[in-house]
Formats: sequence, structure tokens, C-alpha cells
Amino acid sequence: MPESFLYFLWQYQYINPSLLVTTDGEQVEVLHPGFRNHGAGPDFINARLLIGGQEWGGTVEMHTRTTDWLAHRHQHDRAYDNVILHVVWQDDQPASSRRVERTDGTPLPTLVLEPLTDRALIDRFGQLHDSAAPIPCAAQFRSVQPLRITSMLDKAMLQRLERKAATVQAIFDQTGSDWEETAYRMLAVNMGFKLNAEPMEQLSRAVPLKAILKHRDKVIQAEAMLFGAAGLLDELTDPDEYGGMLQREYRFLAAKYQLTGLQVMAHAWKWGRLRPASFPTLRLAQLARLLTRHASLFSLFVATTDVELILQALQVTPSDYWQTHYRFGKATDRGSPALGRNIVINTVVPLLAAYAHHRGQPAYLDRAIALLEQLPAEHNRLTEGWNKLGMGIQTAFDSQAGIELYNEFCTQKKCLSCQIGAGLLKG
Repeated sequence: MPESFLYFLWQYQYINPSLLVTTDGEQVEVLHPGFRNHGAGPDFINARLLIGGQEWGGTVEMHTRTTDWLAHRHQHDRAYDNVILHVVWQDDQPASSRRVERTDGTPLPTLVLEPLTDRALIDRFGQLHDSAAPIPCAAQFRSVQPLRITSMLDKAMLQRLERKAATVQAIFDQTGSDWEETAYRMLAVNMGFKLNAEPMEQLSRAVPLKAILKHRDKVIQAEAMLFGAAGLLDELTDPDEYGGMLQREYRFLAAKYQLTGLQVMAHAWKWGRLRPASFPTLRLAQLARLLTRHASLFSLFVATTDVELILQALQVTPSDYWQTHYRFGKATDRGSPALGRNIVINTVVPLLAAYAHHRGQPAYLDRAIALLEQLPAEHNRLTEGWNKLGMGIQTAFDSQAGIELYNEFCTQKKCLSCQIGAGLLKG
């Protein structure tokens, strides 16, 4: 039995209160189970219990078996001296052997949960925990109350925003607390999508935004810095007129801004399994146009409340060469694709969440959520799977929450931390 099930039973007190007796025969009454501790130390803090008629305040430690206390060497750890009750699923300690003790040798009361737990509750947990389905509760999902699903989607979305905000904060720290540079690096990474996110991240560190903004009036110079530092000009042995111009510009700009030592290797870029519209060359051309079109992308992203205005600002046309090419020297009659929803979801929203935390102003977090609610839902394998179960994903808020729910709860079998799973367990 995983300890997470024990946490669930204890936190919500899904145990028979009339049978709470320690292995030494002392009656236990739970005045307050305490609060779950997700850090180091005992599992629950600030608990209040009556044990043998004496009121105790302190921590509660939980294990699958009684002997786990000794196996984890808690009897030698002073951080566990404040434990007032040891809660276990099974008692595997012979009555004749030494009982569980604190570091000072005082005995520690032990409560066994297995005989106190409803068998039906154990069976329902087993159905979820042992399910081979990608979504453990799929067979029972349609019986869940809609309000519980909505509440869990809100929880998953907030968790996703917190996690992404932490990533943005790490970039912000790397830039020396520069929000403009942070927005630029976030934008570059997300324009690389999953396959080319890493080389895009390397490139954004190799070419500072300040260097690009000094050449806002000449997009070809911004392109030269990006393509050159990306290592994509090195392979042009017989360049056309445009390629040759980029090479000349880059030689000058690389020396001026000392870019050569930070160059991304050309082989780092991925081309396979990509549609031509997502080729790194075209994405770099679009990035150059965006950076030279807007003096402050960060201001655009955090100051705009209407998602349509942001989408319009992202509708840039790359330079003439990249309107008829996807790669150097290879002409095409297809136009360049538009940027939009992906940038708002993966760049603008995380930036707003991080900025809200940094400034201590929840209004920016509300703005991030509002942008997601203005966008239609993403269509992918995960969102289609949820819709087949009747979740009814309609907005980007729903689809992002559904992705988080699947990746961070369903696939990791965290049903006990999920309000949907917890509701099914309660019957």
C-alpha cells in the first residue's frame, strides 16, 4: 500500500473513529489531523490528538509498516522527536521486540490503519491505482460531478502557471533581472517548438537583444546576426546574392559584438519530421522581423489585455527572400505561416504569471488567465482524449489545464491528489 493512500486516509479521516486504539491499547481521538508537510521531516505538522486521555500537540509520521521507522533511522534523527503518533498500514513488529522509540528512548504510540479502513474504499483505490489505462479513472469519468471536474481543472491550471512562472524566473535571474531580455529568450525558445527549443535557447544567449535592437532599422542586419550565430551561414559554400550579403554583414557584426565564440553548431538544428513552415530558417526570419518591428515586446505582452491585439502584433511578414523560400537557395511559391496562439500560450501567459509573482500583483495572473479564456482550445491527442470522455474542452484554459492534469496527475497515478480521483474514492 503506497504511503500516499495513508496520507489521504489520515487527512480526510476516512477511518472508523470508534476503533482508534494504539498497538499498546491506548484510545486515540483526533482533535485535528494536522497539515500535510511537503518538505523534509514528519508527514503532518500541527496535529492535535488525545492519546490515553492526554492531549498532545506535534507531528505525525506515516509508514507502510511499523519497522520502516527503524529502517529509515528516525530513532536517530532529532527532527522526529516531536512526533506524537506513528501511523502505519500494517504492524510487522513482533509484540515481544523493541517498540518504536524517539532519540531519547521514549516510546512512540503506533496506530494501525488497515483494520480501520472500509474495504470498499480500499477496493476503489485499487481500481484506480492498478488501472492500465492512460487515464486511470476513464471508465468512471462520466459519473463524476461537473463541478468537481471544473474545480480540478482550475487547480491543474494554477499548478501549470506556477511551474512555468518558475522557469521564467530562472531565465530572469540569468539575464541579470532584465525583463526585455527574458521576453526575447522566451519568445525565441517557443518559436523553436519542441524540436529546436534547445538551439534557439542557445542562440538567444549568444545574440543579446540589445545588439539586435541597435539595428532595428535594417532587418537584414538582425537576420545576419541570428543566422550567423546559428551557424547556418557556414554551410553556404555557393551562396546566392542574399546569402552572400548575410555572410558579409555577419563578419562585420560578429567582430563588433564578439559573437563568434558563442556560435551554435549548425548540426544542432533539427529538420526531420518538420513541415517546411516550421523550418528553423523561416522561424529565424520571423523572429528577426518581430524584434525589429516592436521596440519592446515585453511591454506589448504584459500591457495588453485584448488577445486579438497581441495576435495582430504577431502577424509579421518576414523579409522578401523568406516569403519565397523555406531554406537558403530553395525557392517555393508557398507563403510564410502566421504566428499566433502558440506564442500567447507559451510565451505571453508564462511571462505574465512570473511578473505577477515578481511584483506581488495578482492582477497580472488574472490577465494571463483571461488571455487563455479568450483563445480557442488546442487540438491534439490529449485534448481529443479528454473530449471523448465528455470533459468539454472549449478554450485554451481548458486545454492547458487538461494537458497538465494528464501529464502531472494521470500518468503519475496521483489520483489521491486529484479532486476527480478523490471524489471517486469517496464513492
